[in-house]
Amino acid sequence: MISALASAEGTAPVLFLMTNSLETGGSERQFATLAGALKPEPLQVRLGCLRRIGAFRERLEEIVEFPPGGSLFKLRAQRARLDLARYLRANRVVIAHSFDFYSNLMMIPSARLARVPIVVGSQRQLGDLLSSFRNRVHHALFRWCDRVVCNSQAAAARLRQAGIGTNRLVVIPNALPGAAFAAVAPALPVMAGGVRVVMIARMNDPAKRHDIFLQAAARLAAKHLQLEFILVGDGPLRSGLEAMAAKLGLSERIIFLGERHDIPAVLTASDISVLPSMSESLSNSIMESMAAAVPVVACRAGGNDELIRDGENGFLVPTSDAEALAERLDTLVQQPEFRKSLGVTARQDARRFSVERVCGEYERLYASLLEEKGIGRRDLVLSGAGRS
Repeated sequence: MISALASAEGTAPVLFLMTNSLETGGSERQFATLAGALKPEPLQVRLGCLRRIGAFRERLEEIVEFPPGGSLFKLRAQRARLDLARYLRANRVVIAHSFDFYSNLMMIPSARLARVPIVVGSQRQLGDLLSSFRNRVHHALFRWCDRVVCNSQAAAARLRQAGIGTNRLVVIPNALPGAAFAAVAPALPVMAGGVRVVMIARMNDPAKRHDIFLQAAARLAAKHLQLEFILVGDGPLRSGLEAMAAKLGLSERIIFLGERHDIPAVLTASDISVLPSMSESLSNSIMESMAAAVPVVACRAGGNDELIRDGENGFLVPTSDAEALAERLDTLVQQPEFRKSLGVTARQDARRFSVERVCGEYERLYASLLEEKGIGRRDLVLSGAGRS
């Protein structure tokens, strides 16, 4: 493993991890989870970002910012790339790993300029929502990487279709922290005799299809009087969704909780989780629901079928189909024992995504790349990150 590559003088490989920001999105959450847990001795871990803003900032105090300004293609961004290259060289970085789209665009060229021996990019989305220009740029940068980590087979398949060699691609799933499995007090009062349906998604992208959730909720509300709906998340689309809920007659049946940092507690207070998104690579919302033993009804999109086994630990329905979503929800509302059994199975399945197991996969990846490059003790002492 990596420990075998430590020098006798105590010099260890330096791993640099970079993300876009520290907000509450899925990629940022994964970055924060892994940055806090990845400690494969004697690997030194350094952190960087484009914008040091967001809820995860408190958890990651020692993180260096390289702000590109308003565009990643203008002069200020080029200066930030030069600053980043100097930082990588000065800190003798041996492995540079970017975690999302914008940090890929920033870090990969900087790492190559700094002659970092090992450069790793990430694909944590399908790419179907990006413009053709952005996809072309992204794919071109991936050809500069030693490896590209995809968090789902679906994401890897799209890169293969774009001509990225299979030998560059590795699939490592998202990680679930221990807190996702812990027993916690519910964030809302338990509904005696009722059922609570929750959707957890930021309200900044129409592709999440909150509108489909609301349409399905309206179909069910008239049939089940003891049914309550919860929306967790915030963003620029919220006011429009609140107006749509009122128009559908759901004002008294739905709660907009806004942005929350106690998702396990919200899930403890919920009976069913929903994700009607039309584009997902590997959904944190689904994984967290599974860990909390809450069955999920999701659309058959991207990597959702890598998490949900239809009818065994949850349900999959066609995208953009409010009627099919309502039908599956109706089944779970009316069959509490079946609902519970699906949740138990989902929780068991979620164990394979524990942060310990996923960190082990990253450690093995880094070790294999060091070996592949022939970087051992002497190289680390004499050259640091200066040679490839």
